[in-house]
Amino acid sequence: MNKKELIEKIAEMAGLKKSDAEKALKAFEDATVAALKADDKVTLVGFGTFSVSERKERKGRNPQTGAEMTIPAKKVPKFTPGKLFKDSID
Repeated sequence: MNKKELIEKIAEMAGLKKSDAEKALKAFEDATVAALKADDKVTLVGFGTFSVSERKERKGRNPQTGAEMTIPAKKVPKFTPGKLFKDSID
């Protein structure tokens, strides 16, 4: 399912216009990104938790030359599914 199909499904299931469903999804995306940038978590009970994880600096190799290089530390987004979400998929 791509973003357009998701918007159509949200509109259908919630009884909204597609434009309203698109605005709601965009607002959710923006609010989630803003919270993660502020080092906060977004927890949707039963669905899951969006958070930020820190990756430490590490050594790596250039696959073309085999030369050793340092991969810098960085923050990465992470999603942990909730129990109800996991159980509903199974």
